[in-house]
Amino acid sequence: MVLLLLFGLIAGAGTAVSPCVLPVLPIVLAAGATGGRRRPLGIVIGLVASFTFATVALVYVLNALGLPNTLLRTVAIVILLAFGAILIVPPLAARLEAYLTRFANATGATGGAASRGDGFGSGVLVGASLGLVYAPCAGPVLAGVITVSAAQPFTAGRLAVALAYAIGSALVLWALMLGGRRLTAPLSRRSGTLQIAMGGVMVIVAIAMLANWDLDFQRSIAKDLPAFLVDPTSSLESSAAARTALASVRHARADSIGSIAGRNAISNGSTSDLRPGRRADLPVLGTAPDFTGTEDWFNTPGDRPLSLSQLRGHVVLVDFWTYSCINCLRTLPYLEAWDQRYRDDGLTIVGVHSPEFPFEKDASNVAAAVKREGIKYPVAQDNDLATWTAWGNQYWPAEYFVDARGKVRFAHFGEGDYAKKERVIRALLAEAGHSVGRGLSGAHGMTASNGITTPESYLGAERAGAAFANGPIMIGGHDYGAPQTPKANQLSYDGRWQIGEQQVIARGGGLTLSFGAKHVYLVLGSPGQPRQVRLTLDGRPLPAQDDGADAHNGVVTVTGQRLYELVDLPRVGHHVLHLQPDDGTDAYSFTFG
Repeated sequence: MVLLLLFGLIAGAGTAVSPCVLPVLPIVLAAGATGGRRRPLGIVIGLVASFTFATVALVYVLNALGLPNTLLRTVAIVILLAFGAILIVPPLAARLEAYLTRFANATGATGGAASRGDGFGSGVLVGASLGLVYAPCAGPVLAGVITVSAAQPFTAGRLAVALAYAIGSALVLWALMLGGRRLTAPLSRRSGTLQIAMGGVMVIVAIAMLANWDLDFQRSIAKDLPAFLVDPTSSLESSAAARTALASVRHARADSIGSIAGRNAISNGSTSDLRPGRRADLPVLGTAPDFTGTEDWFNTPGDRPLSLSQLRGHVVLVDFWTYSCINCLRTLPYLEAWDQRYRDDGLTIVGVHSPEFPFEKDASNVAAAVKREGIKYPVAQDNDLATWTAWGNQYWPAEYFVDARGKVRFAHFGEGDYAKKERVIRALLAEAGHSVGRGLSGAHGMTASNGITTPESYLGAERAGAAFANGPIMIGGHDYGAPQTPKANQLSYDGRWQIGEQQVIARGGGLTLSFGAKHVYLVLGSPGQPRQVRLTLDGRPLPAQDDGADAHNGVVTVTGQRLYELVDLPRVGHHVLHLQPDDGTDAYSFTFG
């Protein structure tokens, strides 16, 4: 990332004096020469802001195509090499930039109105308009920076690369505005040399990226830094007390958490009177938002969308879930039992499937999960998290209980409190005028084991955190060498792996996990064909598993993108698990139970 920021800064400065941009310089000089002393600064700030926005918007377009980050990185390298070679050969560069200059002129890159105005505020407006005109003038260098930016995870990374590029250009343009028109001619005479040098820089950066030198450089620096600088929480998490507390808190999908659920305690006696029409002893938390921005629906008439206005008069339980979440899967037997027991009494359960990983957006995967789990109540795909956002939700699973008038009366986040939730259902049904009788649903299912010490662990670079003995995990292809035994509640890679933002791909490497739990789950995928993952526990073949586990004779066969149960032990204990996946196997995250 450091190399890319430096490249962006240099590339931006070089672009500001390239032949394509020189026709725009008179506009900048004229605009900067008029107005107050702060006008040039306003122009620069406006240009940086609008140019950065335009660049990042283009990166979003690339992401919208759904291409994997490894492919985008490869595309970035190819484009850098191609455009670098064009800049090195003046006749090719002249032909391309002549076209780009004509395009810039056609979009309005001329003087006149752009240079009018006075002071800092008008300078910002002029700079903002010039930033959009400047984008096509940047030509091949801009294309290289955009694709390099697209190869980075969109945290601060992409924004920082685009911002560095814009700042590099803005600094040169600011100097030109402060220095006046007399600087334009000397720079024009040297622009050919600068252009060739810029092409050389692009080729060098592309070669460095091809060899993964940029990633190795980042990794070597980060590995040598004190742990506190790499992850400020590492020293806090090192204490035994902190690890025990964090094991539950880090699971955004664990025990009952959240201020809303905490405010909605319902005692055993408060719903003992279930006469039809009796008001439930539950507060009104607000009007329930409707389902919005959903895609496919399952288990509805004609697979048509539902709305809360259609369900007025029903008690509605809205469950936010995703099919690779073990905490969500453990709640499903209870939801299914409540659906079967209370549907005829006026309860409607709606599962809002809000994906965590890209493959969970696939309608066929969701349909297979709905069938596999035996879900009979309606399920909506919320691929863009539009309904999730409308409800202000933050957790998987999360359950919201809506009365017959469309008001939210109770909420619960995470697993557990199933008896309390069934009492809420019965109280709201009685309030709506239904007779629920004495018989309960008899719901039961698996619950998380007590004494788990290992928190949910993500394998991709985006959320890898400090859980890896290998040090910081970076995007790209890596050879992690010989296997090593990680510390308690840590993981370590060995051999070759391709690291992505959210998933990792085995390239002949293995993975060792030191865990404290009874059950170990891993989200796996096998694009194109079934693949196997071989397992050993504490250096020995994996013992016989429960029939519900996915491991048989120490081997898990991966046939689809979902959550797999690797280990099912008689009790919680601390063990070391080693995985040896076939090449091409995708892995996403570990969870424990």
